[in-house]
Amino acid sequence: MKQELPRSIGVWGGMAITVGVMIGTGIYRTPTTIANEMGSPAIILLMWLAGGILCLFGALTFSELSTMFPKAGGVYVFLREGYGRMIAFVFGWTYFLLTQPMAIAGIAMVFAEYLSSLLLTYNIIDKPFSPQIIGIITCGVIIALTGINVTGMKRGANTAIILTGVKTLALIAIVALALIMNEGSSENFTAVTAPKSFLSALIPVLAAILWTYDGWSDAAAVAEEVKEPQKKLPRILLLGTGSIMLLYLAVNAVYFWLMPIEEMGKTKDLAPVVIEKLIGPAGGTVVSILAMITFLGSTHASIIVGSRVTFAQARDGLLFAFQSRVHPKYKTPATALWIQALLSCTAVLVLKRFETLMEGFVFSIWIFYGMSAATVFILRIRRPNADRPYRCWGYPVIPALFVLAAAFMTILSIIPQPGKDTLLGMDKYSVYWLLVLAIGVPAYYLWTSMQKPSK
Repeated sequence: MKQELPRSIGVWGGMAITVGVMIGTGIYRTPTTIANEMGSPAIILLMWLAGGILCLFGALTFSELSTMFPKAGGVYVFLREGYGRMIAFVFGWTYFLLTQPMAIAGIAMVFAEYLSSLLLTYNIIDKPFSPQIIGIITCGVIIALTGINVTGMKRGANTAIILTGVKTLALIAIVALALIMNEGSSENFTAVTAPKSFLSALIPVLAAILWTYDGWSDAAAVAEEVKEPQKKLPRILLLGTGSIMLLYLAVNAVYFWLMPIEEMGKTKDLAPVVIEKLIGPAGGTVVSILAMITFLGSTHASIIVGSRVTFAQARDGLLFAFQSRVHPKYKTPATALWIQALLSCTAVLVLKRFETLMEGFVFSIWIFYGMSAATVFILRIRRPNADRPYRCWGYPVIPALFVLAAAFMTILSIIPQPGKDTLLGMDKYSVYWLLVLAIGVPAYYLWTSMQKPSK
């Protein structure tokens, strides 16, 4: 008998998980990356708007799918229902082995780096943490947050609400302080000479923006634990994505208002510097602490989501059966959580460059986002009479635009960019990720052959 997870998440808990993943390292790191790629604040803000609208289109599409299949797994479930077990396996095994562990490790690692900078500022330490110390702190954070999640989804959701509330208020405070202090200048919105052509900058900018927005779909992964999913999942997906789009636009507009784009490109930790400009050195310290809470919250929410995909795949017999075990007392996918923690700590040992992780993550996950959204069309044809508690607004235009945008992102990522390493005439890192996906096909057939009973 397949084990199921109890429904204990309400709208606020679901939004806390969604927003908790979305507000992470991105909004603190990517504005600097983007400022080094483009010279026009207006175009950059339009790119943020376009990225938010694209994710809203995805949220509308996934609302239909998640209410049809309110089970743990999200994208994994949609791919299984639309294309069959092999495609679902290919997604699940890359997500389990690489994508999610690297994302969790990357976010937690930035927390450790901020902690090092903060302690160095106050002379508590006399030099930055070594890579080994950063790794130990990162793994400690991952293990501690995994332990919280193992002890119950209600506790995990409540922790997500607290951490998400604090970091959301932190971003709102940046906007509010900028408006109250009125220290900015409209001249900062004037375009400067772009460091590269628009087409060359498009992929790294889109990758940065979509990394920052990522998490818009993650409520679907915990759909099995949402109360009244047919009613609450669309609210969680749409309200969470829409509110963060508005917040990100406001925060980036404030950044430009307070700081010329050339200065932004030279500033690694943007938010503390911006607040220091407004209220002095103490403000930078406060923002650094709030940023660290942000990274904890994003790591925590990512741990929740990732383990549910692994749990669902194992429950279907496409990973080891013990990974689908539910804790007898806490009713959580405890085994999947601890294995994910182990893989995330392993990723810490090989993770070297934040931007490489970001671009690789966006490239791989958006292939599957596009394929998942396309299942709306497949299922409307194959199962026209299936129960659809929520029907995608704007169908077929909205899901079609989302699928086309995801395909466009994939094609642009494969085309080699100036200054980037190539392999087989394509972007080197895209080739690596495609190879990982391709290996998933023979891995699936090997796995299924091993599951057949011997005669």
